[in-house]
Parts: sequence; C-alpha cells; structure tokens
Amino acid sequence: MRQRIGWYVHHHGRGHLTRLLAIAPHLDADIECFSSLEAPADLPAHCRWTHLPRDDDHEGGDPRLGDPTVGGVLHWAPLGHRGHRDRLALIAGSLAATPVDAFVVDVSTEVTVLARLLGVPTVAVTQPGRRDDRAHRLAFDAATTIVAPWAEDLLEPEHLRAHRRKVVYTGGISRFDGRTPSSQHDGSVLLLGGAGGTTVTDREIDLAARATGRRWRVLGGDSWTLDPWDAMARAETVVAWAGQNSVADLAAAQARAIVIPQTRPFGEQEETAGILRREGLATVSDAWPTAEDWPEVLASARSLRPDWSRWGIRGAAARAADAISETAVRR
Repeated sequence: MRQRIGWYVHHHGRGHLTRLLAIAPHLDADIECFSSLEAPADLPAHCRWTHLPRDDDHEGGDPRLGDPTVGGVLHWAPLGHRGHRDRLALIAGSLAATPVDAFVVDVSTEVTVLARLLGVPTVAVTQPGRRDDRAHRLAFDAATTIVAPWAEDLLEPEHLRAHRRKVVYTGGISRFDGRTPSSQHDGSVLLLGGAGGTTVTDREIDLAARATGRRWRVLGGDSWTLDPWDAMARAETVVAWAGQNSVADLAAAQARAIVIPQTRPFGEQEETAGILRREGLATVSDAWPTAEDWPEVLASARSLRPDWSRWGIRGAAARAADAISETAVRR
C-alpha cells in the first residue's frame, strides 16, 4: 500500500521549501503539504498543497503581546490569534479526515507536538545552532525521528547526543546533487543573496565589484531565480550566506566560495560558517567586507582547493527520504 506523508513547510525564506523539493522526488508516497507559502510552480505531481493562514500578522493586534512563547515552553503560540488557531485546526482536521503514516515538520515545535498528540509519527528536521532551549527540547523529545541535514563528523551538537538513536545525519541536502560541476569559469563573481533576510545594500555590492575589478552577478531578492546552477557553474567565485541549502549547493558545485553568515535565530549561520572556516571549505567573513578588504578576501577564496565531499551531499536527499519512509513503516 502506498504511503501517505504529511509535510509542514515553514514560511520564512525559501530554504524549507527547497528542502521539500529536493527530497520529495525520492519518496514513493503521496505527500500532503501544509504551509503559509504559496504552492510552488514546480511542485511534484505526487504532492498536494494546503495553504495555511499566517500566524504572525497583526490583524486583531500585535501577536507578540499574546505571550507567544508560553513563558519559554513553546516558540510561537500567541493567545487569541485567529490565524494561529485556524492553521493548527486545518492541519488537525486534515490528519483526522485523511490520516498519514508519518508527518515531516520543517520546522516548528508546535506542529511537531500537534502531530504527535494526534498519534502520528513525526520526523523533525533540525538545523545547526544552539537549540537546547525548552521548546526545542520538547520538539526533540516528541519526535519519532530527527533529520539533521549535515555530516555527523563535522557537527554533532551536544543537545542531539541525548537523542542519538533517533537522529539521522543525512549530509547536506542539495537540489543539485547529481549535476556535474563545471571546470570552465568566466572569472566572474556570483552573489547568491537568497530570498531575503540580509542588511547588505546594493551600494555595498557595487563598491565591492568596483574594488575587485571583476564582473559581479547578483541572484536573490528581486533577482530570484529557481535554478541558479548555470550561473554557479560559470562563476569563478561564489559569495553566499551560510544557510543550509546555500552551503549544500556550494558543495554540489564544488565552488570556491566566500561565505558571510547572516543573523538568524539560535546562531544557525554562525555555527555553519565556523565549520566551513575550520575545515578550510570556504573563506569566511563574519560581516560584509569593506571595499578596501574585498580584493584580499577574493584572492583568499580563489586560492582555495576545498574538499566539498566532506559535506556529504551525494545521496543526502535520498537518505532523508529513506528516514521518512522508515519512520512511516515503523508505525
């Protein structure tokens, strides 16, 4: 009998959605997706999308004033917020009407707990950073399986060691796994800006381009593209933030990279950048370099010979799919 999998996709940025799109083709299952994001144009045929109301709008007042953390027990459950109530009700109603064999949560403590309270095995996707607060501990305790999308020999957080038996370290999950990196570069610099969440300005980028004397191309934000692979393959150097998907894509392209961590909850990108620096996989700058510093930073990246195989992207999406399928089977 074909498996049925539920999947919650967090609406911040594009990383959680990108991870779904990378893993889903490896799952022989019908997937019920839930998110406040709009359904992507490239959603696989075996996925169905339920659009959830937002839980952070200010209709009826500022949700931050509604004790959203319950004194630190949860991350986001604002009192009296209709969107929050309706989104959880939609998920619960769907699971009651059409049960699933397992539910993937990427990411939310509240949805993880909800699914487990409804008797559904849960697969909690986690991220780097310090996640030993009460809410994260609750989610890890409630989860049936924990998927950590990075290589275990590069990072085994202390807070996951207590759950070692149910943690699956898949390696970095990239949508470009299996594509062949290019050996021909055009000398350009590519900035992968992601879907937002940075304070770097257009002027700072322009000054960096002038200082390096290189041709720069910017993808991300208003210049978002679904598939930046060709641009990554042509560029001699790639500048990127330290999000999990960005770094996995750098590994797939075997890029010479400059990685600049952005501020995120729980220090996720700072920890990832620290690993890249320690292992010599990328040139890491803790902040956007000044125009005067850019030539030296670029020269450092161009001199790298990174062993990106250590990031473990080969087969990572399939390993994540196997962990999800096995969780469903154990049910």
